[in-house]
This record gives sequence, structure tokens and C-alpha cells, in this order.
Amino acid sequence: MTTLVLASGSPRRRDLLDALGLRFDVLPTDIDETPADGERPAALVERLSRTKAEVALAARPDALVIAADTVVVVDDEILNKPADRHENRAFLSRLAGRAHRVLTGHTLLYDGRREYRVVNTEVRMRALDDGEILRYVASGEGLDKAGGYAIQGRGSALVSSINGCYFNVVGMSVAAVVDGARRLGVMLV
Repeated sequence: MTTLVLASGSPRRRDLLDALGLRFDVLPTDIDETPADGERPAALVERLSRTKAEVALAARPDALVIAADTVVVVDDEILNKPADRHENRAFLSRLAGRAHRVLTGHTLLYDGRREYRVVNTEVRMRALDDGEILRYVASGEGLDKAGGYAIQGRGSALVSSINGCYFNVVGMSVAAVVDGARRLGVMLV
């Protein structure tokens, strides 16, 4: 069996690979995630996932390295992880009652070959009143999530619909990872 390395400290990404019954090592990478001037969201998540994968591959050149990076985009603006509860409230107020996009860049590196894919999912939040937003923000759940909410947790009550891959919104498209690994000659399922 090929050694797998997840180049991420995200508990959600670990949970997604665990759900497939895979054995893997976790190797979080510490990179600068600041967007370059004029960098579009899809280019950003591709670059960040690629950089994370390359850093991990340098430490584990024998492994299939899996990396991902997720952003929320509304009005062509990236909403990363909120810095504090005030910003979390502002994010949710902006997303309430409308659609936004969740983009995740996926990079898989193995045996000198690479697979890149950006997955785009549309998420529509239902209309939220100030009390709902404040109660969600007070839970603290959204503070370490792109866009300031977690679709797999309490934040599921904020979402009215999605068009695309649910797991992409959680933080990593399982289908994109499985397909990318298959193209690299590694069967994950």
C-alpha cells in the first residue's frame, strides 16, 4: 500500500479521509497564505494547495501527498477565516440571504507526477436575523472556518441549499481526491 500524507492540520480533512477507512500521516505545513496582488480566488487556492503539497513532499518524497486549500467568495471578494467575532458577524451578515461560492484547490503529488483540481460549489444561505447571527457567532464554531461558518456543524442551519460537492464546502472534495489519486495510479477506494 502506498504511504499517504495529508498536508493539512484541518480536523475536517482528516475526518474525510478517515471516513474512507484510509491510513495516513498528517503533516501540517506552515506557509504564507496571503493572496498576491490581483490574484483570482481559483488561482489562489491552486497555488496554496500546490505549495502545501510541495513542502510536504520535500519531507516525505516516498508518499502520495494530498493538500487542499479552501476559500469562500462573495462579490468576487475572498472571505478567509474571520479574525475575531466581530468579523465573523460581518461575514455572516454579508452572506445571509444570498449565494456565495466555496472554492477548494486540491493538489496530489506522487512519484514525480502531479494532479491539480479546483472544485467550485455554490452555497445559498437563508435569510438570517441579527439574533441568529449573534447566537451562531457566540458558539465560536465559525472562527476557524473560511467564510465564518461550518456547514457540517451548527452552521448547517444557516444554509438553505448547495449546488455542487458538499464535501468541498467542508474543506476537501472526496471525489476530487479519489479521482486524482486514481489518475496517479493509486486506488484509494
